[in-house]
Formats: sequence, structure tokens, C-alpha cells
Amino acid sequence: MASYILEQPFNPWLAISDHQQSATFAQQFGATATFIGTMRDFNDNADVTAMTLEHYPAMTQHYLDKLIDEAKTQWDLLDVLIMHRVGEIKPTEPIMLIACWSAHRRASLDACSWLIEELKHRAPFWKKESRTDGERWVEKNTDGL
Repeated sequence: MASYILEQPFNPWLAISDHQQSATFAQQFGATATFIGTMRDFNDNADVTAMTLEHYPAMTQHYLDKLIDEAKTQWDLLDVLIMHRVGEIKPTEPIMLIACWSAHRRASLDACSWLIEELKHRAPFWKKESRTDGERWVEKNTDGL
């Protein structure tokens, strides 16, 4: 189980491969569910040229670790990897990686889906968009969409 907060771009596919190869569960898993969130160049009908994610490091790291612990208690998971960017992010760069390993697909799929929603709507990150019409702070969307 691991979570990382990164200030630089990362390759999510390489991170998954590296994590999986170094894991002790290599002979046990039958399913890997993944989600990669990527920066897009639009939001609310405006062009977005960059996004800055701010956070309080200790609080954010504690939250990510707590999410992994909660997922492990709800589903029969062999391992979880979460990586999340902070700082300035450009369009097409990965923002978030979630990977869940389990013996059977349902546990990894359900856990991955739950982790996506928890991170999107409740994680302690603050987002500022740089748009063609200026900068703006983005309020969290808590309606679950």
C-alpha cells in the first residue's frame, strides 16, 4: 500500500508496472483496476491553459493514507497505489493515479471507483485554473457527478 504526492509530472503506466513488479503479491492477484485522471484544456465553457493544485502536505498525506486503510477494510484488496500531483499542471499531464489489486475483479473495481469519488470530492486540494479569461479558484463539486 502506498500513496505519493508529486510536484513533477509522472508516467502512470511506468508507476503501475514498477509497483507491481516490486510487490509481494505478484502470484496472488487476478485483477488490477486503474484510473488515471488527466488535465484537460477546458472547464465550464472556457479554455484552461494550466491548473495549480495547492495542499497542506501533512494533512493531504494523512488523508491519502486513511483512504487506503478504509478501502482495505471495505474490500478484499492485495494492494493499492495512489499518486497525486500538486503544483502547476499543464493539459495532457496526469493528475491522479489509482491502482487497486485483488484476487477477483469486483473488489478492485469497486474500490477503485470509490477511491476516485473520495479523492475528487473530499481530498484536501485547492484548485486554481489559469484560463484565457484570467485565473479563478474552483469550488469542489460534491454532487457525486
